Amino acid sequence: MTTARDVRAPLVPRDLPTPRPPHAPDRSAPVRRRDFPGSSRQSKLLAQAIRMSVRPLLGLWGRSTTLPWPTGLLDAAGALLPAIDGTVCAPVQLPNCTGSWVEGPRTGFDRVMLYLHGGGFLCGGMRSHLRLVSRISDAGRTPVLMVDYRMLPKHSIDDAVDDGVEGYLFLLAAGYRPEQIVIAGDSAGGYLAFMVSLALRDRGVPVPGAIVALSPLTELDPARKLGHSSAAHCTLLPGNALEALAGLAGRRQESGRICPADADLSGMPPTFIQVGSHELFLVDAESMADRLADAGIACELQVWDRQVHVFQAAADLLPEGVRAIGEIGRFVRSAVPGSR
Repeated sequence: MTTARDVRAPLVPRDLPTPRPPHAPDRSAPVRRRDFPGSSRQSKLLAQAIRMSVRPLLGLWGRSTTLPWPTGLLDAAGALLPAIDGTVCAPVQLPNCTGSWVEGPRTGFDRVMLYLHGGGFLCGGMRSHLRLVSRISDAGRTPVLMVDYRMLPKHSIDDAVDDGVEGYLFLLAAGYRPEQIVIAGDSAGGYLAFMVSLALRDRGVPVPGAIVALSPLTELDPARKLGHSSAAHCTLLPGNALEALAGLAGRRQESGRICPADADLSGMPPTFIQVGSHELFLVDAESMADRLADAGIACELQVWDRQVHVFQAAADLLPEGVRAIGEIGRFVRSAVPGSR
């Protein structure tokens, strides 16, 4: 089991980080929005397959959340999607959960990423997201600490946030400075990426150098999403599943939690967001980008034409997924520059 002392990072200064001021706001910088037009044949076929298979299952769950659903099935299926060739992985022990240290084939040690997986706070894990994370590690030339955070319904979202904070502290103890760290996540993990950064700021811990959010959930209340035009086009998420998730999260809430879209975002780091144009979470991504801009935080928003939720995970099938991961790598290397 890997500990903070065991992390292989020969290029990382071993002195512990010193506090630094919050990121200075740039009031003159609006959201940098980039729209990526066009949808490949593979993308259209995948969207149709998801609409006919996964979406009905999620709709059934939305009507029957009290049934014993096999929420671990998604992570178990991840065994069919191993890391890309040349990736090195090692287990990590955190105070209340486990994690995995992932080094893609072109990994350097000038920066590091903390990754929080998606799955509606209910499912998914290190196996289901390993291939995606190994691709991001390779593209960003960065090792990644994946956190297998505690999930609903046994635990609360607050517990998941705490586990993300512990992962960040693990990286600090390993010798990484805050400005060398990127916090990233997809879907519900995008929500956690923002909430962990806010929790760090509010606890007086220096925030990371950047945030990367893929199709992020930023508001648990589904009302605005369901009233948006993208709700009719989303191939994955039916409205009743979002309503059920909001109810489940509310029953397990232990604090006066404020969603990222409603939080004070001052002092947050530069942020990169990717989302599909037909996703239910399009409105979440757009509103979060606008809120960051209002707070003076640099934000790049990429909207990909008709792509499915977290399409980057299908990079083996989709040319758009390969290109999007390349864009993630570009941002990470630019936001947290190193010697290579």
